[in-house]
Amino acid sequence: MERAQCLHGRRVEIKSNFGKMIMEKIISQLKKLPDTPGVYLFFDAQKNLIYVGKATSLHDRVRSYFRGARTSRPIEQMIHLVADIKHKPTDSVLEAMILEGRLIKKSRPKYNIDWRDDKSWNYIVITKEKYPHISTFREHELKQLSDVDKKFQYVFGPYPGLNTAATLKILRKIFRFSTCKAGQNRPCLYRQMGECLGACTGEISAKDYRQKVIKPLVLFLSGKKKSLLRGLGVAMVQASKLKNYEEASRLRDQIKSLQRIQDIAMLNASMVSEKNYANESVVRIEGYDISNLGTQDKVGSMVVFDESGPVKSHYRKFNIKTVSGQSDVDCLAEVLARRLRHSEWPMPDVFLIDGGLPQAHTAMKILHAHQIDLPVVGIAKGPTRRQNTFIVQTKNITWKNWIYGHQKLLIQVRDEAHRFAIAFNRSKRKLF
Repeated sequence: MERAQCLHGRRVEIKSNFGKMIMEKIISQLKKLPDTPGVYLFFDAQKNLIYVGKATSLHDRVRSYFRGARTSRPIEQMIHLVADIKHKPTDSVLEAMILEGRLIKKSRPKYNIDWRDDKSWNYIVITKEKYPHISTFREHELKQLSDVDKKFQYVFGPYPGLNTAATLKILRKIFRFSTCKAGQNRPCLYRQMGECLGACTGEISAKDYRQKVIKPLVLFLSGKKKSLLRGLGVAMVQASKLKNYEEASRLRDQIKSLQRIQDIAMLNASMVSEKNYANESVVRIEGYDISNLGTQDKVGSMVVFDESGPVKSHYRKFNIKTVSGQSDVDCLAEVLARRLRHSEWPMPDVFLIDGGLPQAHTAMKILHAHQIDLPVVGIAKGPTRRQNTFIVQTKNITWKNWIYGHQKLLIQVRDEAHRFAIAFNRSKRKLF
């Protein structure tokens, strides 16, 4: 009996020491995570890959799982099983998305599969037509097609949570694939803009289209960007030697686009041109306000409205961390910059700011720094707080008309952001 107790105690000690070693290892790995886009891989104690995820910032995303506070994220149900972390930095969020899809397809990690939602798993497909088309399918749509192999030449994915419209817009700008019907003898809009190689008008042969458009796209979606860049560089030099300066210029621009892929929210941004506002439907709006008591207790609020009204589960609170003194503009800049780190949060169609021209300009500056082109609306209160002045920051006429046609709704969002900020500020002061 005494010997059994001794052995049991030894097993507990070994288990405790093993757990301590794992925790020390994870802490060390967390400290080495870079503040760049990329993919993170979680392994269990048996060295099995159990989860793959992508991040705008590996440093922020992975560390957030180990801070102790529990949220509703499903992955946190298995975080105690993680015994090893690896990461693979990428040059952009788009490339992180592509790498994540390749790793999920190759390894089928347990918790990616167990938590799969067919509605959120998307694929990019390339057809077998003479001039192949590029489109997207959800997993359940692919399952309904009995002739997938016959219909598509390439199927890339799955890509969890992919915003297909935004992704295809990025890829089309880089690779200039055709979105129109080939051989229609009339230049499409993109051809008129110089963003199509002329499949619509027969200015490029099917063979050249596959060589210049489809092959580079396939290499990129296969994760072979370095190889692609080398090939494009060689082709550019050859075109220049042959004095085909138009082709050399196109290749030069494509190389630059691949080296500077638009980042962060582009994969989640809703594109205005792809929505139909004929019925003046309500879109997704994020409202922001700053609240402080002098230089103390500075906080920020974010509220969200969609077609159903307030989405309170998406509200967020921000304690201001970097601003000294009293500056609502600087506080707003911090809040927006921190919000844009969260690529997992759905991107709104409109950013609404409680404030006037300085606040609206600050918001636009932060969005442009992150290569985001979305409308910003500032609503300034008059001297009696009964008159509202709208500052609309967008060049899109459709958006301007929508905004001025929904002033009451936007004021409601502004007032809710103000209420939420004040309530958060008061709750902080009650703690002291």
